[in-house]
Amino acid sequence: MSPRFPLNGSPDGGEPHAPGGQPVTPLVETAGTAGRHRVTFLWRARSEDEQAVVLINTLTDRDRHAGDISGHVMHRTPGDDMLRLTYELDADLRASYQILPCAEIPGTDRDSWLRVMMTALPDPGNPVRIPGSHGRNPSSLLELPGAPAQPYRDRRPGVPEGRVHESGTAGRRVWVYTPPGHGASGDGPGRGAAGPYPVLVLLDGDVWAGRIAPTMDNLIAEGRIPPMAVLLPDAVDRPTRLREMACHEPFVRHLAGELLPWAVREWGVTDDPALTVVAGQSFGGLTASYAAFTAPERFGNVLSQSGSYWWSDEDPEWLTRRYERVPRLPVRFHVEAGRLEWMLLEENRRFAEMLAAKGYEVTFTEYNGGHDPACWLGGLAGGLTGLAAGWL
Repeated sequence: MSPRFPLNGSPDGGEPHAPGGQPVTPLVETAGTAGRHRVTFLWRARSEDEQAVVLINTLTDRDRHAGDISGHVMHRTPGDDMLRLTYELDADLRASYQILPCAEIPGTDRDSWLRVMMTALPDPGNPVRIPGSHGRNPSSLLELPGAPAQPYRDRRPGVPEGRVHESGTAGRRVWVYTPPGHGASGDGPGRGAAGPYPVLVLLDGDVWAGRIAPTMDNLIAEGRIPPMAVLLPDAVDRPTRLREMACHEPFVRHLAGELLPWAVREWGVTDDPALTVVAGQSFGGLTASYAAFTAPERFGNVLSQSGSYWWSDEDPEWLTRRYERVPRLPVRFHVEAGRLEWMLLEENRRFAEMLAAKGYEVTFTEYNGGHDPACWLGGLAGGLTGLAAGWL
């Protein structure tokens, strides 16, 4: 978890410091309002002219859409080279954030913000990092004391470890997580396995390939899920992702007709849709739900996080209405979204309510956070545990 210190937490009454003189940040103290904390971010300016902006996932972006990010600009302490900014935030917030050092405050138009997203930096005083994706720098992790636990996130000593293999099929790079003991007695990736194994197809595999193994290992070791494999198809690049993750039937047919049969042959996974989960975040959550709509004979479980159910601009909430118009499919759902996801929370609520009204088995979870990888890893563990509860 992120370091937490009171504002006057060091022995000399000043701020605590990391090696090299950088303050350990963010600084957290109880606010006067019940259920809130004061959180102070610090940045040591490298010149007299340098300014800085705190980019808290969702909070800053919401104000950016409103055209005013002045509330996120850090201010200089008189007689010091330190810039600082204090927020009062709910005590159960979990969020990723970055800091943007700049000579002048950036504009709020889309092109300016795309440049901000590619150049903002992690907090040098916070050692807890979240890997960047699609060419972006890493982010730092803010976890306030009341944030829900993510007990399966980090590697635990002594827990048997599965393996992540880099492979490919049909011209696409795919990473494959195999649980401890998979293929132990064989001479190939799927030979000697004790399967067939339940399988999770986790979209945006390039983002998750380096992060998913500890969570799977811990869940399996605790008996929360059975030993299962994870297929992690590469999103390739941004243009490909934007095309394939927008209810694109050829991509779903690739997953159902090429990726999964390949994994059955080569990695010992099941071909039972009831033991197959497709999962994704943002457009990946939309695509996971579309995959089950298009190929319910192959995808019997959907784990959608922050799904982009607003899609599309020409026909808003297209997929929600498609589900509403057809008889109930043999698919189970776990849907979750952050209460700070002001651009898609209502759409996620309506999607889950529609499923429930049609008789689907669906759980819907809201958390205090945004459209944020800091929240998704913990939510992935919880959603997968719920969907796999009857498989043990």
